[in-house]
Amino acid sequence: MPGFFFSHNNMTELNGKEDCKLAEGKVHKKKQKAFGTDLKSFLKCMVPHIESGIKTSNSRNVMLSAEEVIQWSQSFEKLLASQSGQGVFREFLKSEFSEENIEFWLACEDYKKTKSDHLHGKAERIYEEFVQSDAIRQINIDYQMREATAKKAQDPTHTSFDEAQKTVYILMERDSYPRFLKSKSYLNLLNHLQTNTSK
Repeated sequence: MPGFFFSHNNMTELNGKEDCKLAEGKVHKKKQKAFGTDLKSFLKCMVPHIESGIKTSNSRNVMLSAEEVIQWSQSFEKLLASQSGQGVFREFLKSEFSEENIEFWLACEDYKKTKSDHLHGKAERIYEEFVQSDAIRQINIDYQMREATAKKAQDPTHTSFDEAQKTVYILMERDSYPRFLKSKSYLNLLNHLQTNTSK
């Protein structure tokens, strides 16, 4: 009867992988428990580039500064103009279970830069993911706008999602953004950076 044979080395490797998965699971659970209590690990989780710097799309090292984080509070536009700001705001929206709003807004920004021959495929994907009534990450727009956006997505142009994107932008600006500025995640991040700057 045929059987499976593992050398001792393969077994060790398999056990090592399982141990690694178990360890990752434990670390993940610890992060959830420590959310908001262990400030340093929380900040590292939120913005991994605070201390190390990250590579951006144009391969420059970018360090997050207190000045940049202060600018986020000047306007919602300035927050979204910053890649780091988008990341921190997205994490905040995740904590409120509304990250589909920024995901949709970013998808629309990307869609506007799409070459005309690729519009149809992207429009279909955005519609299915965010707009249709049973979408997995459905955005909060009214029935009329949902229907109008559906029609525009069938014969897509670069402006097909503009109205829906504007509505979601206003919703984030008036609703989520003020709460973000008062949130522990934003205030702790700002405090952490200001403390580091003054050292």
